Amino acid sequence: MNSILPSHSTFVTGARPVRPRVSVVMVVYQTGEALIKSIEHVLAEPLVDEFVIIDNGSPPEEAERLRALGRTEARVVLQQGHGNVGFARGANMGAETARGEYIVFLNPDANLQQDCVEALVSAFEDQPVPTVVGARVMNTDGSEQRGGRRGEVTPVTTLLSFGHLTSVFKSLAKFEIHREAETLPEAPVPMPTISGACFALRREDFELLGGFDEGYFLHVEDIDLCWRARQAGGQVLFQPTAQVIHLGHTSQEHPLKVEFHKGVGLSRYFIKRADTIQRYVIAVLLAPAILLMSVSRPLIWKVTGRPI
Repeated sequence: MNSILPSHSTFVTGARPVRPRVSVVMVVYQTGEALIKSIEHVLAEPLVDEFVIIDNGSPPEEAERLRALGRTEARVVLQQGHGNVGFARGANMGAETARGEYIVFLNPDANLQQDCVEALVSAFEDQPVPTVVGARVMNTDGSEQRGGRRGEVTPVTTLLSFGHLTSVFKSLAKFEIHREAETLPEAPVPMPTISGACFALRREDFELLGGFDEGYFLHVEDIDLCWRARQAGGQVLFQPTAQVIHLGHTSQEHPLKVEFHKGVGLSRYFIKRADTIQRYVIAVLLAPAILLMSVSRPLIWKVTGRPI
């Protein structure tokens, strides 16, 4: 994690609390109208002591709206002027700026639900360092969103997931990593991978892990963080009572570009975590297929009328 902020960054802030307990970090880039609702939900949460917004590049009108918010809302700390440095770098900048004991990372198109922050924070009690706690990610219709709780993300499970092959061929069911169809637990449970839409770490967790790997520009940095937490002898928890509604697909960036970054990130992740020559070779050979399947998703969405 690089601790040196760009020299041309600009801060707009009100009177910050002396010792914030909970800080929310949000990285913003071309989000659109969904951002307004997301911000409203954060500011309506009394447990949020500090709200750090890292603006990677909003349209002029939206950027000015954020500056006005920073001038009038004491809990808001706004950083602008650094350009689009990617999500991982932006999230690290936000965590470096935040001073809370607990750091909640929230997507700009996700709406905190009642008691979500309290449920995230309470899950850390008596847990080892590092621990990552993920929220239950919901669709607007109240159903649980795909990807909120997942098993081990590997080249094989990714390719099968992209093609929904585990639901088509029952013999492949053991490779299904998405667990939203499983019975909802009553308390936090270990989960290999949670969603980056809303999750939390204690400051000591974040610092031990060295923050996000800035080699990822957009997507997969959350998967990587979960893997590194487990590799470090820690754990990842899914907190079923911490709920957030995630709109998804609100970015004004072209979907093809977004999915390209996802494909590149997944390929990088599999190569990075390969611990044998055989796995390294497999990861390298499958990288083109993963990238191709990723960038083809927007076309499939257009044909089928639904995301996959």
